[in-house]
Amino acid sequence: MLLETQHPHNKHIMVAVLGKPNAGKSTLINQLMGFDLSIVSDRPQTTRNQFQCIFTIDRTEIVLVDTPGVHKAPQELNKRMNNQAQMAAEGVDLNLLLVDLADFPMQNFKDFLETIEWELGRTWIVFTKADVAKNADPVGLYAEMIKLNANIEKMFVISAKDGTNIHLLTGALVDAAVPGPHLFPDGSASNKNERFFVTEYIREQAFRILKEELPYELAVVIDEYKDAKEEKAAVAAHISASILVNRPSQRAIVVGRQGSVIKQIGTEARKKIEAMLEGQVHLNLHVKVSPKWFSNNWVLDELGLPRSQTAARVWRSK
Repeated sequence: MLLETQHPHNKHIMVAVLGKPNAGKSTLINQLMGFDLSIVSDRPQTTRNQFQCIFTIDRTEIVLVDTPGVHKAPQELNKRMNNQAQMAAEGVDLNLLLVDLADFPMQNFKDFLETIEWELGRTWIVFTKADVAKNADPVGLYAEMIKLNANIEKMFVISAKDGTNIHLLTGALVDAAVPGPHLFPDGSASNKNERFFVTEYIREQAFRILKEELPYELAVVIDEYKDAKEEKAAVAAHISASILVNRPSQRAIVVGRQGSVIKQIGTEARKKIEAMLEGQVHLNLHVKVSPKWFSNNWVLDELGLPRSQTAARVWRSK
């Protein structure tokens, strides 16, 4: 039943965006949203938390759930990331399973099905990176894929980079939506708060600037967040955050010579944070050594990654 305060022709659909690491999930979501909400890097497993991204076409609200790339790994962090993808897939109307045409698409599809610990529901295959895989055979691949999973209904061949066939995908999502109230009638772009995106934007710039110098043993936590917007001050927020690394040698890499690297990370992250908050931001970054934080349940809980059913019972001090 539609809420009395909403238009009677409102429609709604919730869609999980799934796939292996680096399949282009966050890039597609940003293309559909029309701006960079989800962080992107050329390194796999950039997305760690599932979160909802909302946009509206005419009277149809489309909620996209960005998810971590599904992958095989024994560490606690990786188990929780896979669990995030499972939680997203179990509560949606439709799955978009992204398959990179330029990266052994059939093998990656089979690996995905073997890795997931849940039944894949109603699914559309979205072949990505069509701009760099012009010799691929998506029709033949799709024919093989539907033999492996009966819940696959449609396929799309897109390029989120240049926008190829994005209109076909959005049109199909609108057609698949059902009458119902909008879950975010206030116009919110996400179900996550500003603190979440602050940590994401800092981590994004750390990945971009450090490149291959630092492995994926890096995380960001907020130490203090003071919202000053209501005080009508020139500064929108005072933020203090810690970049967690696994070893002291990694701390030296992130700090850089005379603090040059962490200063650059802070400068670039501040630009995106200020654009989001629409005001000046005071950002103070620290680097903290937290040995094996990726196996520490206290830290993982603080990062917003709930414990999975297969999680190891590892509890250490921060």
